[in-house]
Amino acid sequence: MAKKSSYQPTGAELEILKAIWELEPATVRAIYERIAAGGKSVGYTTVLKQIQRLTEKGVLEKEILEGAHLYRAAVREANVKQGLVDKVLHGAFDGSALQMVMHALGNRKATPEELKELKNWLDNQLSDK
Repeated sequence: MAKKSSYQPTGAELEILKAIWELEPATVRAIYERIAAGGKSVGYTTVLKQIQRLTEKGVLEKEILEGAHLYRAAVREANVKQGLVDKVLHGAFDGSALQMVMHALGNRKATPEELKELKNWLDNQLSDK
């Protein structure tokens, strides 16, 4: 069983988790269709096998309801995303959140809405201290 608090998904596992977080509970067919709708070229049996592996790792939970196999995430979306951010932050930016944000914003033009949200977030961070 995976240690859920430090689980680091592969790219393919993350695609499945994102679909499940949106659809919960979800069938394999629904997960496959969500991934395929996003433009990914992946086979149904490949998605099924990944789901089976994630279930064996303890990352997904399966429930059988009226013959349908329904899957739910056993890991929280926020925890998985935080783990991924921490890995990049410490691995690529030596722990500097400022450098990471500047790099992210420097690679593409942020929309006015995104900048406004960022300003509001920063204002809230400063007022909490």
